[in-house]
Amino acid sequence: MKKTVLLCTAVFITLGFGLTSADECTDCHKDNMPALYQQWNMSKHAQNEVGCIDCHGADKPDVDAFEHEGATIATLVTPRDCGECHESEAQEVENSYHATAGLILESQDAYLAHVAGGHPAAVTGCESCHGTKAIIDPDSPNKLSKKNWPNSGIGRLNPDGSKGSCNACHTRHAFSKAQARQPEACSKCHLGPDHPQKEVYEESKHGNAYFTNIDKMNLASDKWVVGEDYYEAPTCATCHISATPTMELTHDVGARLSWTLRPPISQHKDNWQEKREKMLNVCSNCHGRAFAVGHFYQYVALVNLYNEKFAKPATDIMNTVRDQNLLENPASFGNKIEWTYWELWHHEGRRARHGASMMGPDYTWWHGIYEVAQHFYFKLLPEAREFNNPAVNAYLDNLMQNDPMHAWLSRQTTDLKGAIRSGEMQKTYKELFGTE
Repeated sequence: MKKTVLLCTAVFITLGFGLTSADECTDCHKDNMPALYQQWNMSKHAQNEVGCIDCHGADKPDVDAFEHEGATIATLVTPRDCGECHESEAQEVENSYHATAGLILESQDAYLAHVAGGHPAAVTGCESCHGTKAIIDPDSPNKLSKKNWPNSGIGRLNPDGSKGSCNACHTRHAFSKAQARQPEACSKCHLGPDHPQKEVYEESKHGNAYFTNIDKMNLASDKWVVGEDYYEAPTCATCHISATPTMELTHDVGARLSWTLRPPISQHKDNWQEKREKMLNVCSNCHGRAFAVGHFYQYVALVNLYNEKFAKPATDIMNTVRDQNLLENPASFGNKIEWTYWELWHHEGRRARHGASMMGPDYTWWHGIYEVAQHFYFKLLPEAREFNNPAVNAYLDNLMQNDPMHAWLSRQTTDLKGAIRSGEMQKTYKELFGTE
């Protein structure tokens, strides 16, 4: 366990780490790493006399401890270390999705990167966001293996047993609140074909309002309460973690999420009603409650549409294919239909759901459900038919003949257009909206 000793930068005091002055660290780093020094020097840490040893000081038995210029220090600063001052924040992070992101190292996502790509791709393309398992190298000058680079993934697995990396959002060594409150802080990881939150936000009215009024956002405010410190637009932080006049800040990024959109079939989270109310609390600072409830009504309908029309049947088809031992190659992702199914839910399906959740219409339809439908009808179903297996064929026949959501394929175009104009087609989906 690292020790926390509050340093007075200009005062010489005796420390248990070998140094006798807080200035001894900064005197050297100011010359050798001037930008790093200035980041710290302009930070809240420096203003509150929190120096290098307060964060980097270590006990000699620590596995990552080493001697440096007469002090026992560790390069790696973990959430457990930060928690000595920021106790509640560290606990919230420990309970969050972010802290578990490093567990992807043992998931099928990482499997694909390793087998279809290769280890360097998994490190630089997966672990840089999700986090590495920190490796101690006793022969390294700073006790960390080069394999740890850049050691700032959000779910880093640390030698002291903690999970996470605070500097993934509060980048070292300024650890700026203002930076963490901007959407760019999230966009290193939350973008791309499978979870394009950055792009969806930029498309939405929220993003438009933010970029138009960034100079009015008061991002450096200590408390940063929506409706009090700023009001022009929300950022990712506003909705997911920051304070409202009646709700405190949280570092648990899932505390206000009622759905998990990560798996092939969307699922409600535990205590989802309570979490929905927390998100509505945020929305209601800028919108009337009826407006916000209307958004969730439409969003839930899209999630239900994706689940019922595409995700559940596609998953049933894949399960049947596997149960019938129809895959030619034994390795996962060794067969074309597995890639089609993966992209249907992991790419197109997620884009559609995230687009609807964050009011990005182009991602909901053209980058989302449009491509889900194309892959479902003209890739997945034909590839399943190619097996010519009785069980698979029976499932497909029943789906296409008896499910009204898929009956359109056997009807004439003029008939379908008439059904849309009359409202008949829309009635097929009325149950998806529900009353949530």
